[in-house]
Amino acid sequence: MDTRVAERIEGIASVGAAAMLAAAVAYAISHFTTSAVTVGAGATAALFVAFQFLRSIGQNEQDLSLAPFEPAELVIEELDELLLTEADRVDQAQSCDLDDALLLEDVLTELGNESRVVRLFDASAMPTPGQLRARIDRHLTHAHAQGRTADASEALHDALADLRRSLK
Repeated sequence: MDTRVAERIEGIASVGAAAMLAAAVAYAISHFTTSAVTVGAGATAALFVAFQFLRSIGQNEQDLSLAPFEPAELVIEELDELLLTEADRVDQAQSCDLDDALLLEDVLTELGNESRVVRLFDASAMPTPGQLRARIDRHLTHAHAQGRTADASEALHDALADLRRSLK
């Protein structure tokens, strides 16, 4: 970051801090008097004093100074142990026993027809747009035929009352 940008940011922060102090002083003075001139004069004086105080605090050059140093040279070593060679190849004839081998099995083939996971991703089990439309229409006509939507609050209330009775 450029030094001028940093100084500009610090100046903005100083003005903001001084303005907040001035607003607090104005609020405090307004409780003691109703005169807008007195409140404004107190806020202006607080702003000026706080801003001058914050400007008088300067950087200590000793805090930011660094001892001269030479950067160390970066040494990159080749890592031969990570490279695969012909000796690392394994033929099927040289493979280990079946007890040591990692066998990957497709778990989804073992699931039955009642499995929702299989049906969820099965393209042949997906309904056609016409079937979906018929389901939606059937649901809407059923809801209109009842005159109101199904409400399970009464059943929930009865179940909670039964639970309360069983706990007593």
